[in-house]
Amino acid sequence: MDNKILSTKDGAIGTLTFNNPERHNAMSLEMWQAASAALDAFAQDDGLRVVVLTGAGGKAFVSGADISKFESERANAEAVAIYNAAVERFSQTLTDYPKPTIAKIRGYCIGGGMGIAASCDLRIANDSARFGVPAAKLGLGYGYLNIQRLMALIGPQFINEMLFTARHIDASDALRIGLVNRVVLDAEIDTHVQDLAQTIAGNAPLTIRAVKRVVRELLREEKDRDLAACEDLVKQCFESADYREGRRAFLEKRKPVFTGK
Repeated sequence: MDNKILSTKDGAIGTLTFNNPERHNAMSLEMWQAASAALDAFAQDDGLRVVVLTGAGGKAFVSGADISKFESERANAEAVAIYNAAVERFSQTLTDYPKPTIAKIRGYCIGGGMGIAASCDLRIANDSARFGVPAAKLGLGYGYLNIQRLMALIGPQFINEMLFTARHIDASDALRIGLVNRVVLDAEIDTHVQDLAQTIAGNAPLTIRAVKRVVRELLREEKDRDLAACEDLVKQCFESADYREGRRAFLEKRKPVFTGK
């Protein structure tokens, strides 16, 4: 697969890079599968506090599926089912991920790239980023879970516009409709995301874990929410060594050192 998915670690920050720049980081079946394996490995690493997802080459985050492989990977119903299962496994892994995730978006974020970005906790884009879902130009079905993840961010009116027209929107429009958290200059995006990731990594992991779970449950139908699990995670925060460390650090006027315990 020529290392089309790269995973690196810098202190408490893990980075997953989509590395297919000659095709604007378009995703093949093998790339979806390798990306899931990389996320699984990061999840098992207790030293990691934050995961950043980004694209190689500077021109794209992910430009969607690798259409050149449609005949080999999506030529019939059985092949489409295998491909879709790999995409959904990655997307669901990311949605339910135990660590905070940041999408660092340069350039094109199209189709499957939108799905990846929507599954992350935070999205930081450069000023040349472009977003879109071309399904209506390709005759593709865009399913319930994909639309649900986008709707949690931007609402039905903008989803309808994007999917009906299949047009791209620029970074300023993406910020205006709530698709991204921040838009920064390209020259500044690496530093901005690094500072953001380090800030999150320095905070209490159990608190962040609890917040992630509460937000996820709030996005479910009310009848399906697991409030007991949320309450248990909040209780674990108050019973933790990190809570004691946070109180001591505040009183001693120093930066706390959290261990996630």
